Amino acid sequence: MPSTKSLNNPVIKIENIVVSAALHAEIDLYALSKNVKAVDYEPEQFPGAIFKVAEPKAVIILFKNGKMICTGTNTEANIKKVLAYAAGVISKYVISITPKSK
Repeated sequence: MPSTKSLNNPVIKIENIVVSAALHAEIDLYALSKNVKAVDYEPEQFPGAIFKVAEPKAVIILFKNGKMICTGTNTEANIKKVLAYAAGVISKYVISITPKSK
């Protein structure tokens, strides 16, 4: 009969956290991908731009409406660093600000 000890004390390790965020702005993904080497955008293939952040390592899928999905980090601190860095880069390519919904 298998031991149940491991079922009572599972080893938990956070490997990947997925976060959604919104910049509340319309983004020029064409200009962003043209000027930022880490951004790939092929709208014929997929409507989002892929932004690869080297340090801390993460990937952001960014949409024209400013919504983002960030994956690949394993701590909340790294998520905050990645999103702050990305927002700084992306801010140069804002077309318009959209009001925050309640």
